[in-house]
Amino acid sequence: MTIFYFTGTGNSLAVAKRIGGTMISIPQVINSTGGHYKDDAIGVVFPVYWGTAPDMVLKFIETAKFECEYLFLLATSGGGPCAALGFVQRLAKKKGYRFNYLDDVSMLDNSMVLTSIEVQLARGPKEVFDEKIAVIQKNITDRKQNPDEKASVRANAQSYFLSRIPNYEKWPKKYQINDKCNLCGTCTKVCPAVNIEVNKEVLFSTRCTGCMACLHHCPQNAIHLKRERSAARWRHPEVTLKEIIDANNR
Repeated sequence: MTIFYFTGTGNSLAVAKRIGGTMISIPQVINSTGGHYKDDAIGVVFPVYWGTAPDMVLKFIETAKFECEYLFLLATSGGGPCAALGFVQRLAKKKGYRFNYLDDVSMLDNSMVLTSIEVQLARGPKEVFDEKIAVIQKNITDRKQNPDEKASVRANAQSYFLSRIPNYEKWPKKYQINDKCNLCGTCTKVCPAVNIEVNKEVLFSTRCTGCMACLHHCPQNAIHLKRERSAARWRHPEVTLKEIIDANNR
């Protein structure tokens, strides 16, 4: 089994690790246009950003070729998947294939602007994650079929409107660097979009994908958003900084 994943703070990577198999980071293969991948089962795990999948994941779905008996799609989200799974499924169908099984995993919301990490940590029992992963593992083993993601009218509306909010070309203006920054360069290594340059200062380009890996993994906690709602930072406890760097450093 092969699992392709995209991760900013480790949520989707933690899910991919629990499912098992050969794991491949989407940023590491995104420039392999038309990549052909063959296995008995292939999965794609992605985080939901603003009601849909990250742009890099959508590009991967559009360009990759899958040859397998079983294809599955898993979304991780803090506020619910909205209609993201159905959106990706429709995109796959346009490219001539479809996912056999779709599911989502509720995770800690790392957006920093919608909710507080401290509040979520206080109320989020780990057992919920363990139970959901166990169900997904069994469904994949049993080759469960549920290819038609029927999102509610509300979920479709949420995805439609949320996906129009972020304007990533303007995101460099949202980040603030304080005097704790020691120019270590960690932010450049965890950025999957090759969007950050560190010389005499930290410079953000216009290729941001909104993952906020730079903010959450800064060793000095020197990167902030203007309207962040939390002083805490997040990396999934089952994922190391080295794994994030290996996944995203291109």
